[in-house]
Amino acid sequence: MRAAVAGSGFMGRVHTEALRRLGAVDVMSVGGRDEAAFRKMLADPSVKAVHICTPNAAHFPMAKAALEAGKHVLCEKPLAVSSVEAAALVELARAKNLRNCTCHNLRYYPMVQQMRRMREAGDLGEILVAQGTYSQDWLLYDTDWNWRIDPRESGPSRAMADIGSHWCDMVEHVAGLRITSLCADLQTFHKTRKRPRWDIETFAGKTLTPEEYELTAIETEDFGAVVFRMGDRARGAFTASQVSAGRKNRLSIEVFGSKSSVAWDQERPDELWIGNRNANNQVIIKDPSLMKEAARSYADLPGGHSEGYDDTFKQVFRRFYHSIEDPDAEPEYPQFADGLRQLAILEAELASNSAHGWVDVPS
Repeated sequence: MRAAVAGSGFMGRVHTEALRRLGAVDVMSVGGRDEAAFRKMLADPSVKAVHICTPNAAHFPMAKAALEAGKHVLCEKPLAVSSVEAAALVELARAKNLRNCTCHNLRYYPMVQQMRRMREAGDLGEILVAQGTYSQDWLLYDTDWNWRIDPRESGPSRAMADIGSHWCDMVEHVAGLRITSLCADLQTFHKTRKRPRWDIETFAGKTLTPEEYELTAIETEDFGAVVFRMGDRARGAFTASQVSAGRKNRLSIEVFGSKSSVAWDQERPDELWIGNRNANNQVIIKDPSLMKEAARSYADLPGGHSEGYDDTFKQVFRRFYHSIEDPDAEPEYPQFADGLRQLAILEAELASNSAHGWVDVPS
């Protein structure tokens, strides 16, 4: 199987390395945002699938062109910069009968799958409350910069689109419920930032010196807080922050049920906390031999051998390429429809913040 990766930055390198680990996929070419190079890549009949790892604004035109060229497409999130664009991609992929994936890879940590399977088995009971955060600190200072800050490249949202979407996708995946309405409050702490005079890598802004910047007005949010409803009874709340000192990449999620509860932290990915009302609480360590049967295939290494961020991509890609090889296989990965779902939630968050009130999320 031959694949092409569009995008040579942080995510492009992550995708390329994960593809090579599969052993059965040959990465034929890696390109940036050069349209001529991308079109040449699409014209190569040996390329069966395209990974889109460019800045957000390029996702829609590149995914559309790849689908029209008959390629299966795996696209980084957010799938597009609007639900209108995302809906068009969902329909085009369906019409072309091509495999499509939105890379919400964080579902694929083994202990996240253990939480999901515990809920499916009824171990948690009825889901009552979900809460958590996705907190980072890499944009804490006004001298920190990345293309995600510029709405011309990232779209109308930053913190909520970039990391809040991961949290929302995970809570719906684990809890088995959909966010039906929400109330959001967004904040831009740095109204201006010192933009570097040349392009820099993701997370690299802290290495530059003050005289190398120019003052730039900021339109996208540094932080967001959301209260939400999931169906008639379940309730929840979460924050997404890129200005939380000391938190490097902390997605934390807690799901409380009528029987027991679970909590997981991406900065300690092999641990799962289980909470009980009438018995001692537990912290269990990832061990596939002790996990729910349906969750075991998400852990490749035995107990005591850590699996982390890069392994989640391998798990997504393995299932994506299996579905290409087997036309009858049911997709075991988030599809473009899931990317559309997260954009619907994101647009509800933006609308709620503007209106200072509750907004329904389209089903």
